[in-house]
Amino acid sequence: MTKDGRRRVNNMVVPVVPPSLIDPEALPPPLMTSELGSFAYNTFKVRIPRIIDDIVAHNAFSEEIRQAMAELRSEITEGTIRPLRESTPDKPFWDQVSRPYFGRSWLEVPWYWAEAYFYRRVLEATRYFQPGPWHGVDPYATIKGTEWRPDAAPRMIDRLLRSLSDDPETRFRQLLYASLWGNRVDLSYNVAAHLAGTEAEDELSNILVDDGEAAWRYLQDRSCGRIILIHDNAGTELLADLALVDFLLCEELASQVDLHLKAQPFFVSDAMLADVEVGIEALARGDEAARQLGERLRGHLAGGRLRLYTHWFYTTSLFYFQLPDDLRAILASADWVILKGDVNYRRLLGDAHWPPTSSFERATAYFPAPLLTLRTLKSELIVGLAPGEAERLSQEDPTWMVNGRRGVIQGRLT
Repeated sequence: MTKDGRRRVNNMVVPVVPPSLIDPEALPPPLMTSELGSFAYNTFKVRIPRIIDDIVAHNAFSEEIRQAMAELRSEITEGTIRPLRESTPDKPFWDQVSRPYFGRSWLEVPWYWAEAYFYRRVLEATRYFQPGPWHGVDPYATIKGTEWRPDAAPRMIDRLLRSLSDDPETRFRQLLYASLWGNRVDLSYNVAAHLAGTEAEDELSNILVDDGEAAWRYLQDRSCGRIILIHDNAGTELLADLALVDFLLCEELASQVDLHLKAQPFFVSDAMLADVEVGIEALARGDEAARQLGERLRGHLAGGRLRLYTHWFYTTSLFYFQLPDDLRAILASADWVILKGDVNYRRLLGDAHWPPTSSFERATAYFPAPLLTLRTLKSELIVGLAPGEAERLSQEDPTWMVNGRRGVIQGRLT
């Protein structure tokens, strides 16, 4: 047994469904895959079958695994949802949270649950947890690998570092924006490709809420001992996040930064513990500024000022108002939490149809620490906008909520 009463199976903690920190009935209706014309509907009608095809194309799977992936694709396009069949420590958890949806179409369930369960089903199909040659093999590794080439993420980081201002506040804002826009490079939905070449001044206007100045004041007004950064994607985004972390440590704006990463593959390009080492190795193959960043990061790791952490919560269908006690205590002990990416934003807000003018501070009041979210818009969910702004944006750009052009830097710094 663990200290909080959870069981261990083969030395693995069995996930449980914690009590909610809020009344879920008070939330707006959830985003559903059944909403015709929505991005959630498009995800399971178009994007997910494509992702399955990409996974199979990028791996030399056995015939057994290829067949399992084909069956998963057929289930999503024309079948009904079934339970996990493999015997793993997390099966009781997934059976519990998924029971209301078994036997239903993938196009009539809550969107975030469906995505989280799909990515767990991919690991079942590819035998990630089973003995044999595919045990522990990341089925997205080859897809992620395109980002680690010297002419990809490392070169972008080198250009960023060489362009930084000598003024600390300006440099902080530059790195914050780079971390924000790095979230566009999501290999399950890579919006960066069609937004290449956007001018810097246009990018500033694309930030719908910018609490960057308030974040700088927050750092200046208090001594931030420990900052937790909850990552989203590997590759470009991870390296941009690490450049920001390096700045916070070198400028002594934080005495320690903990990186929270995934323990297993999730959402194609989500950053895992191993991706940090792969990213630092990629920096070593880059140009001078990138190599120097990699050397400083190794120094931060060796000195204990930069630490890596993971938790089973991060690869489940739970929302942040369902934090397990141990993770909630860890987050509560931080001076500041930086939350990256669209999916984390959705999990923060319960993946629900909030009115766009809803208060970010009120919607996230349950979160146990001061936080800052950096997120490019890739889902039909946003809060904290001024009255009339969502309507104006819809007239200017009907796909503004999902095309990744806009972003937010939203904080609750109290």
